[in-house]
Amino acid sequence: MRDPYSVLGVARSASEKDIKSAYRKLAKAHHPDQNPEDPNAHAKFAEATSAYDLLNDATKRAQFDRGEIDADGNPKFAGFNPGAHGGARGARNGAAGFSAEDILKEFMSGFGGQQRPGGGAAGGGGGGRSASGGQWDPFAGGTANAGHGGRGDDIVVNATVSLEDAHKASAINVRMPSGKMLSVKLPEKVEEGQQIRLKGQGSPSPYGEPGDALVTIRFAKSKQFRKDGQDIRVDMPIALYEAVLGTKVRVPTLDGSVELNLPPGVDTAKSLRLKGKGLYGDGDLFVNLKVVLPKGGDADLESLMRFWRDQKPYKVRD
Repeated sequence: MRDPYSVLGVARSASEKDIKSAYRKLAKAHHPDQNPEDPNAHAKFAEATSAYDLLNDATKRAQFDRGEIDADGNPKFAGFNPGAHGGARGARNGAAGFSAEDILKEFMSGFGGQQRPGGGAAGGGGGGRSASGGQWDPFAGGTANAGHGGRGDDIVVNATVSLEDAHKASAINVRMPSGKMLSVKLPEKVEEGQQIRLKGQGSPSPYGEPGDALVTIRFAKSKQFRKDGQDIRVDMPIALYEAVLGTKVRVPTLDGSVELNLPPGVDTAKSLRLKGKGLYGDGDLFVNLKVVLPKGGDADLESLMRFWRDQKPYKVRD
């Protein structure tokens, strides 16, 4: 890998915040799902992720700055000879204090095995856990090979989630490419495009630990609700006489139906707002009333409307 600072486009004096911000921009720009026609998107994303992995780890970053490890996190040993101290099982006082066995173990475990943020201690940010023990990743990133010491590839799995399940942070079933079905607990206030990391559920490796599965959240299209930011909109059909005389109707919400009083002569041109009934309680629910006439027409209603038109006309348009 190239110099990680160059990959992220930051100075060597960059703060953790600057590094995270630079990675977010690159991850968004080169996300494979967002660039399906760019054959280089995956490689660019993987490179940015590997650079972030190294610089986000304070210990590795210091080792790299001192020239002790290279951009891939591998140690730099001058004239290292794996047989100089009896091979992989030789003495432990070899070059720079590492025996061949120590070095092999480091390579097999990804030389520190640091996970990307949200995946464990190195990320500095835990989240909700999946039923399989994985942690959700605060980045809406994508698939990338961990790139260290024979660790298996990470895989991306898309999961379509209903607004109701997202709102309630429910557990959902997610099918892996292998056909295995996993139960995954959604984090609170999950966002579209957010990823949930399932540790060890990625591609296996004959030389090290398996990669992770990154479950990318997509919101399903709802038959009842329309998402408008954090607000939710729903259509409510009512009869003509209900609009004129007033009534009570049951209105669906993400938490279950509630009763709504419609006053006589309700203005159907305006939406009725139920405060705090939107997504995660952060938005509102807007009820759009729609007057529905009898199917096939009605002679009495038509006669009444003709009388009304001729005897009691009123303006609704300028």
